[in-house]
Amino acid sequence: MATQSECVDILVDDEHIAGTFLSPPTKLPGVLFVHGWGGSQERDLARARGIAGLGCICLSFDLRGHALTLAQQQTVTREHNLNDLLAAYDLLAQHPNIDPSAIAVVGTSYGGYLSALLTSLRPVKWLAMRVPALYADDDWLVPKRKLSRDRLNELRARRVTPEENRALAACADFRGDVLLVESEHDHLVPHATIMSYRAAFHQTHSLTHRIILGADHALTSECCQKAYTDILVNWATEMVVGARLDQGDGAQAATSLR
Repeated sequence: MATQSECVDILVDDEHIAGTFLSPPTKLPGVLFVHGWGGSQERDLARARGIAGLGCICLSFDLRGHALTLAQQQTVTREHNLNDLLAAYDLLAQHPNIDPSAIAVVGTSYGGYLSALLTSLRPVKWLAMRVPALYADDDWLVPKRKLSRDRLNELRARRVTPEENRALAACADFRGDVLLVESEHDHLVPHATIMSYRAAFHQTHSLTHRIILGADHALTSECCQKAYTDILVNWATEMVVGARLDQGDGAQAATSLR
């Protein structure tokens, strides 16, 4: 994180010596967590607390159709949930202690898909996506629960290009830093979908792709949950609180793609 410096004069034994105060910036990075379909903010809270401890202001929330608004799940559309995400982003960006040019978004599955769309509508500096789902554009206003599973499986089993998908087009335009996390044994978001996302990110400042061995889509085992937490916190430490804010660090561009 960029620091502020102030030169000071220290009086000692009738002489003067030079010193420098170093202090953290007055504005902090923001991190927005977006849960997956059928989930809630509960699973994000522990990770949000860990990242908040790094010196960030975090916000988690429940998409409509989940938690207290579960009754809406039969009718909620992607349009509704994208509007939820936009409202949450705007609330975070308006926080008085937030640096609006330093916002990270962490999305899981359906939340990863929505987060990709968000990057074309709001400024995002860092984007973390775990097992991001993919959906066709032409049924955008169809309730999420009514989407054809067979059609989704067909879409996700093949390589999809930015020219044919709105979320991937947003990824193709994204110029920030990206973390892409894949589960080795994912029956909902297969390797082909992850590679469609990875191929779309061709203008990023950096791209980090990690595979959690033995993991399923939901990270049902505790060791897989811990593996993802470690990956996310390490990446957040490097990207968000590392020495990259307001710096054109050429070394990062050379070393961060791995």
